[in-house]
Amino acid sequence: METPIKYPGNLTLRVVLTCIMAASGGLIFGYDHGVSGGVTSMDSFLKQFFPSVYEKESNMKPSSNKYCKFNSQILTLFTSSLYLSALVAGLGASSITRMLGRRATMIIGGICFVGGALLNGFAVSIWMLIVGRLLLGFGIGCANQSVPIYVSEMAPYKYRGALNMCFQLSITIGIFVANLFNYYFSKILNGQGWRLSLGLGAVPAFFFVIGSFCLPDSPSSLVERGHHEEAKRELVKIRGTTEVDAEFRDILAASEASQNVKHPWRTLMDRKYRPQLVFAICIPFFQQFTGLNVITFYAPILFRTIGFGSRASLMSAVIIGSFKPVSTLVSILVVDKFGRRTLFLEGGAQMLICQVLPPLSSPHQVHAVWIL
Repeated sequence: METPIKYPGNLTLRVVLTCIMAASGGLIFGYDHGVSGGVTSMDSFLKQFFPSVYEKESNMKPSSNKYCKFNSQILTLFTSSLYLSALVAGLGASSITRMLGRRATMIIGGICFVGGALLNGFAVSIWMLIVGRLLLGFGIGCANQSVPIYVSEMAPYKYRGALNMCFQLSITIGIFVANLFNYYFSKILNGQGWRLSLGLGAVPAFFFVIGSFCLPDSPSSLVERGHHEEAKRELVKIRGTTEVDAEFRDILAASEASQNVKHPWRTLMDRKYRPQLVFAICIPFFQQFTGLNVITFYAPILFRTIGFGSRASLMSAVIIGSFKPVSTLVSILVVDKFGRRTLFLEGGAQMLICQVLPPLSSPHQVHAVWIL
């Protein structure tokens, strides 16, 4: 096995500030991921936009299947439209990132999210909710495509894992804050607290846009667009040393190799790239297929279906959400010491143990398992 090249350089303040600022884009994704499930469990929101769901909830017998009350295609469209537009935006944003740079893609994504959050916060009809969600999804797709690349390119190799996971930390903080806001806003403004829950997503997005304007382009992005001298000057700034020739040559070589690939999608199917392709697809697929993100997204609704009240279900989501930033912070501290593979194994084993536990009849026991 080849020994990784160790480039000279330090963890400069410029790198720390730029990576943290860029990674704060995860607040956008995390906040919306956490806020939507709570809002759709609020009676005032359902009564205004989904009266049929609210009527089912009000008239349902105690012995009936409580989950059926949320069976609405329009309600499903409200929640899923974000992910549909995020999928399309994620594919299209790769071209924008190459042509305009990572920073420009982050700015575009942040502006879309500001517009979507405000449209949802001031919504008076279903179409405003749906269009707002589509804008949110487009913003999330742009941010998720550009931020991890930007952080990886700016971070020194020794701290790349920890700095890259700041994006995930921002996502978990966003989920926790959204759950907390849902709980406190659910009983204020004469039942209109859901407007604050949805609309306040514009706040982190606004700061993300302003911060993105202040961020420098990464050296790799500058090289891709032909600005070699500027790229080298930026590399000297972020590494805190003038001894950047080796790393700069590798950036040039990587950019040249990338430009020589005429048909990237066809190249991915070559046999020599097949292991990387399989892992790149299977790892995120099976992580999502565990259903853990579904539990996070629909936590308030799931708790209501097993017998919790409206406020109790929102508080339960807060408790679950509070564990995510803590576990992510632990991962940040150990990832560069023990490696990504070790965290994969530990996280997978923990999920397996929790998901093969026998079904539990008590809602409080189920609550404890979900927290794990």
